[in-house]
Amino acid sequence: MTATCIESVRLLQPGDGIFEGAICFSEGKIVAQASDQTRVDGKNFLLTPGCMDIHTHGIEQYLYEVSPEQFLAGTACLARHGTTSVCPTFYTVMDRSMLGKLQTLANTIDQVTDVCIPGLHLEGPFLGLPGAGAMTLDGDVGLLNELLDATGNRVAVMSIGPEQKNILSVIERLVEAGVVPLITHTRADIDQTQKAVDAGARHATHFYDVFHVPGKADSGVRPVGAVEVILADPRCTVDFIADGVHVHPVAIRMAVAAKGAAGVILITDSNVGAGLPEGVYDTPWGFPVHVAPGKGATNAQAGHPNFGQLAGSALTMPRGLGNLMQWLDLPKADIWAMGTLNVATLLNQSNKGTLAVGADADLVLWDDSEPTPRPVATWVGGRLVWQDPAQSFFI
Repeated sequence: MTATCIESVRLLQPGDGIFEGAICFSEGKIVAQASDQTRVDGKNFLLTPGCMDIHTHGIEQYLYEVSPEQFLAGTACLARHGTTSVCPTFYTVMDRSMLGKLQTLANTIDQVTDVCIPGLHLEGPFLGLPGAGAMTLDGDVGLLNELLDATGNRVAVMSIGPEQKNILSVIERLVEAGVVPLITHTRADIDQTQKAVDAGARHATHFYDVFHVPGKADSGVRPVGAVEVILADPRCTVDFIADGVHVHPVAIRMAVAAKGAAGVILITDSNVGAGLPEGVYDTPWGFPVHVAPGKGATNAQAGHPNFGQLAGSALTMPRGLGNLMQWLDLPKADIWAMGTLNVATLLNQSNKGTLAVGADADLVLWDDSEPTPRPVATWVGGRLVWQDPAQSFFI
């Protein structure tokens, strides 16, 4: 089979550096060289592994858990936002009355062609705090097994609250099933969090958001809980919604100081409005949202009790990476790793997040001349799935 060789590019190897050169791929994999190849001029753009997003509810005007049609339409948008792997996130379809819909949505994965899906992200139902309507059930291994069965064991990550009754048995079952437990939506104390970490829950998602501190025992004593345990334990890693709204950049810098660049991941937690121009957009929630750069998505229904308040994230991976490059004093390759290699490591996907020979050819070519990098072409498994209409050199 003829290989494709993209020449005259700057190759960004996450966690390592940027190098002038070329990259070749054949039959969906990166190869060292090929005698029979199609040569493409990369025009000195930046070439990286594709972005990987483990926490996202939707994109543009689509929500993954609404219907198979929305699932397919949403995942079809991701290539133009530089994302080649995604864990579509559900939070309202995890009780016994919804197992049929969960099964239908999980089966829709088989129809997705333009993005890799390592598995689903179930945000709940065993959470300590509801946040934006998430479920708060006690741990139930029986229900967990039903959820896993309904998805055909296509769950990659699952969010839990360490304070929930019987949660340790849930964590142990997740680890046994190869599902990564994520700590979130919690008011857990030190002991509850430490036990969850020891059981195998060693990553915190949308860190600081819906991580409430335990109640004060004394007005002069600062409460300590899940946040401090996670920051202090070297086994734990964290991820952030890097939009400048959900988390202040100082808090992200604090986590990088505690974890190192390899212990921090970028997520979008995106919802309706992500990737769209500033404006007001309808949602399935009974109110529209106003999307604006630097302000996220806010409730735009005048007279609504939550008018003007945050209504989900409107972040995309390119904007998140651009923000991190402005906020963190780190090498560019370390920051890109937060959206690529570090995610692959968490998911135990050694064939992704890297430009190494033998890795999957999930690649994105970027115009990085502006603070927010802009995708110009995306490959998934070596197949060109999207290109900027203004660029004609790949046709």
